[in-house]
Amino acid sequence: MMQPVSNLISQVSSLRILIRLPNWLGDVVMSTAFINAVRQLYPDASIDVIIKKELGGIASLIPGLNHIHLFSKQEHNGLGGVYRFGKTLRSRQYDIYFNLPNSLSSFVMAWASKAKQRVGFNKEGGFFLLTQSFKKPLNLHRVDEYVSLLESFTGKTIANKQVGLQAGTSAETNNTVIINFNSEASSRRMPLAKGRSIVNALTAAFKDITFAFVGSPKEAAFVDELLIDLDNANRLQNLAGKTNLQGLAELMAGSKVVLTTDSGPAHLANAVGAPTVVLFGAGNENNTAPYNKQQLDVIRYGELICEPCVRNTCKLYGIPKCMEMLDEIKIIKALSLHLNYA
Repeated sequence: MMQPVSNLISQVSSLRILIRLPNWLGDVVMSTAFINAVRQLYPDASIDVIIKKELGGIASLIPGLNHIHLFSKQEHNGLGGVYRFGKTLRSRQYDIYFNLPNSLSSFVMAWASKAKQRVGFNKEGGFFLLTQSFKKPLNLHRVDEYVSLLESFTGKTIANKQVGLQAGTSAETNNTVIINFNSEASSRRMPLAKGRSIVNALTAAFKDITFAFVGSPKEAAFVDELLIDLDNANRLQNLAGKTNLQGLAELMAGSKVVLTTDSGPAHLANAVGAPTVVLFGAGNENNTAPYNKQQLDVIRYGELICEPCVRNTCKLYGIPKCMEMLDEIKIIKALSLHLNYA
């Protein structure tokens, strides 16, 4: 009887595997479990990845990669640009191309690469460009969702799912709490008034701790506004826009604890092993909370009938009430456990 193609491929020791990583920071971090699983099943394979150029610094922290392809939408615009980028991959003669994003452009890139096996979920109408496609499971954590693609392809179960990045530590933050109140979605971003209330409560409760605020360059203005006229300003440091992703990972890895909204930096902190306290507004923590449960606290208000929602903007209240109603005492208590306060 003829063996399935996936079984035949798994017997080859010199496989060339290419993984198209997702397009958002948090999703890229969560996809490290998929990469680790691929390494478990194909220990002798060469594993390369494609990642958005803006997120390339994170790929350098993923252990076990042989080559990193940086993709820029600005340099390869539209489906034509995506196709041309995919063609540049043909010379590497990939045996398997795993496609993690659910977008037509990612399917076109896979097709253009001419990898022998092109594997992904059958979403967005482009699955005909793949050689094998599988139904995307519902209501799984994103990590489990990604790994399910590999399990469907190989017929093997991955028992040990590991999300992790390798980052050095920065001595600059060894007595510091890192705070990220930003998010791409306004429904997950800390409202300014609430953010100020939380910070004043924290500096009053933890008198020997420095607080460093992080964010991307485009989020620096929000952090500037947040820090206006706060108490204990001498212990508040604004690092927004002053670190790249690799530097941010090192700051987090060396910090006492990271306090963050539900966002990419929450996953980054969790993946480098930093104690992490995540404040949830919109978003479902059962699907997208940081995956590693060690040294992780998830806090949400949880008493509104609309919680949790997955909207990027709050349609009911304008400013997300689920964030405004967060309890400062609960936040202080969660941080206390990591700061060794009674």
